[in-house]
Amino acid sequence: MKSLFFLSAALLMLASCTTPDVEPIPGSITYGGQPRTKLTKSPVGSVVHNSFRTLTGVAYETYTIQPDRSLKLIRREIRSDIFDEN
Repeated sequence: MKSLFFLSAALLMLASCTTPDVEPIPGSITYGGQPRTKLTKSPVGSVVHNSFRTLTGVAYETYTIQPDRSLKLIRREIRSDIFDEN
């Protein structure tokens, strides 16, 4: 009975967790604000990808188009090129 209680408490805590918003960094499309041009031809919910070099590697970002045609940064992955032998 105790294990069922702890399991349900743990599931409740996990369900209440939220992921923090990803903040733009220099090189991001939305760094310094939204772009001036609106994405009028792309449907709402479309995914836009962006990649750029950083001091430590390459950043890969994923955006979604919001109903007001703004971009929302939802994911960033930075791959280090320190050990790249190319």
